[in-house]
Amino acid sequence: MAKYLIINADDYGLCKAANDAVEELFGNGRIKSSTIMMPCEKAEDAVKFSIENPQYAIGIHLTMTSEWDTHKWSPLSGGKTLIDENGYMWRNSRLVGNNASYEDLEAEIKAQVDKAHSLGMKPSHLDNHMGSLYGHFTMRFGLLKMTLKVCGEYGYAFRMFTKTDKRLCPADVPYPAFSVLKLFSKHWGRKYNVIMPDYLLFPDWNDDLKNNGYEHYREQILKIWTDIPEGVTETFIHPCKEDEEIKTFIRGWQYRVWEYNVINDPATHEYLRSHGVELISYRDLIEMKK
Repeated sequence: MAKYLIINADDYGLCKAANDAVEELFGNGRIKSSTIMMPCEKAEDAVKFSIENPQYAIGIHLTMTSEWDTHKWSPLSGGKTLIDENGYMWRNSRLVGNNASYEDLEAEIKAQVDKAHSLGMKPSHLDNHMGSLYGHFTMRFGLLKMTLKVCGEYGYAFRMFTKTDKRLCPADVPYPAFSVLKLFSKHWGRKYNVIMPDYLLFPDWNDDLKNNGYEHYREQILKIWTDIPEGVTETFIHPCKEDEEIKTFIRGWQYRVWEYNVINDPATHEYLRSHGVELISYRDLIEMKK
């Protein structure tokens, strides 16, 4: 079986720098899939682009956290267990797991998808910002079950995995826990008829990748992207064009610019092809898995 890779551009709709990057990358054929943060300031601009360009696989980046200091957002559903003392979404996924009710989270998932529908968008797939709905941060795996149930009700594919490979395991997650997550994902995916990739490759911005310059980052990330199993693997990036706004609120903004640069480089795509890796979209995945 061939090696297929989905590189999904996360955080579309977050800000102008993200929107500019994603739309340019779609336009020049460098990316095939992306997902929109519906509670964010530039989400409706992203939805408009999706409607005008239905050929692209653009979905919804289900967002339950608001992690930056100066750019904040609140739930679309108004769920009281989804917010901190200032009325914004919780800062991280562990706080979501410790405080948010199943009922409020389910209502928020539906509110984000329904808003896209109301604007005229037909999402290609759903995924989750910061892994807040996977349940592994607080061992509330029922969150994943609930999420996959909602995906099944709407008929959307979802970012998760049904197979594991030690090369793809996140550095901060023990491999046995990673394997348990796979078992839940596989079982509930089948139960609710949700299409998912075979594998999920979690980007790891470790010190080696961050501290040795762009060329070293590019060399290492290409090795990571090509050292994948046969089947369909998904990974994700957060591309941004450099501007003054992102410098004011995104710590490590330059790494998002690096991600934009590496995926926008024609040599990257030649490298992937020469190493037997075919880039596909979520729409391609759905056709393969039907």
